[in-house]
Amino acid sequence: MRFLGRSLMGLFLLAVTLGLFAWAGNTVYSALEAKRAEERRERPSRERVFAAGVMDVVPGAETPVLETFGEVRSRRTLDIRAASSGRVVEMAEGFEEGGRVQAGDFLLRIDPADAEATLDRARADLSEAQAEVRDAERGLELASDELSSSEQQFELRTAALERQQSLKERGVGTDSAVETAALAEAAARQQVVSRRQALAQAEARADLSLTRLNRAEITVAEAERKLADTEITAGFTGLLGEVAVVEGGLVANNERLATLTDPDALEVAFRVSTADYARLLDADGRLIGAPVQVRLDVLGLDLTATGTISRESAAVGEGQTGRLLFARLDRPAGFRPGDFVTVAIEEPELRGVARVPSTALNAASQVLVIGEEDRLEEANVELLRRQGDEVLIRAPQIYGREIVTERSPVLGAGIKVRPIRPEGTEAPEEPELVTLTDERRAKLVAFVEGNARMPAEVKQRILSQLEAPQVPAQVLERLESRMGG
Repeated sequence: MRFLGRSLMGLFLLAVTLGLFAWAGNTVYSALEAKRAEERRERPSRERVFAAGVMDVVPGAETPVLETFGEVRSRRTLDIRAASSGRVVEMAEGFEEGGRVQAGDFLLRIDPADAEATLDRARADLSEAQAEVRDAERGLELASDELSSSEQQFELRTAALERQQSLKERGVGTDSAVETAALAEAAARQQVVSRRQALAQAEARADLSLTRLNRAEITVAEAERKLADTEITAGFTGLLGEVAVVEGGLVANNERLATLTDPDALEVAFRVSTADYARLLDADGRLIGAPVQVRLDVLGLDLTATGTISRESAAVGEGQTGRLLFARLDRPAGFRPGDFVTVAIEEPELRGVARVPSTALNAASQVLVIGEEDRLEEANVELLRRQGDEVLIRAPQIYGREIVTERSPVLGAGIKVRPIRPEGTEAPEEPELVTLTDERRAKLVAFVEGNARMPAEVKQRILSQLEAPQVPAQVLERLESRMGG
């Protein structure tokens, strides 16, 4: 009997255990089916809205600035060379690298002994030539006087001959007297010819002496110039460079001793493309005097100078492209020849153009325009210039409208955006509201109330939102995503 009672009790406990297992399995199965049904339920889809910075496209007058690189050069450079060979016997204190000199300042002197000796000999030859000229002039004067005397004698002899001939015709004179008078007249004629020849020789001697005098004067002037060349002075005010001589050193003829550069007469040489060069021409095809600004970055401190374009190179140059232009600088304080600088050239003013960020354009020169309901539209524009991070465009069809300042892969035509304007004010977006069923509302309320990790203030705020007839879609998505997790 006791065995039967224990057997029945065991069977009862087994049946109860199996019933509990079946009930637990059914509960788990029902929960899984409910979760699958929730996952299969289609949630309301919502259009995604992207935030985008926008700006107004306002036309106006803009002055494009072309930036390139160039090299500062000197417009006035003088090679200081030795005009004669010899030893340097004296140098000025300022004759050194970087020394500043004024126009006419003494720089150095080459040993003048040989030049002085040459000048002394030339002056002695000049004195001799001057004495010879004086002697020739006196000889010329005497020859002229002798010629005059001979001509007078000839006239007297001629008169005597005529008188004897007249006497003979009257029968008073004799033939011998006429013959004697004729011989005397012939001798006088010969004397006149001799004196004329002497006068010609005196004139030739005078001319020759004058020529020698001129040569002597030229020799003296050349000797004086060579003596003056032994002393070198500054041709203009400037800075000395490449000094290659010391006191006591020997220099050769035409050897370069230093260079003199005018720091106030500088220009910048820079190369531009052919297209940019064409924009710097006037209606006649001549280069305009466009203003330029030269900038040199020196350890964070910019040296700047202004100037104007003055000329262009005569040829492109072998292996080069574009055009080489030159601009004269006004008061280039701090600049030196050889500086590598940035050159900004002001092009002619453009009217009816707009300045926008370069990120607003794509490779096809298109921009995104804000249309109705804040949806994007694509518009073609004419790209005129690139100015650093900005561009100049011409697009009358979008003037006065708003465009996206920075394109991204997610933005395109038809996409709805939330405009962010330059003032920082963002267009308000109406939150999307969803109407809940009682069952769905109850599940959400139970989840919030049973969440122990949620702060009390946040829990109270969410519960107040769930009690409203319509609940924001963002709140529902956030809660249901946590419930699913």
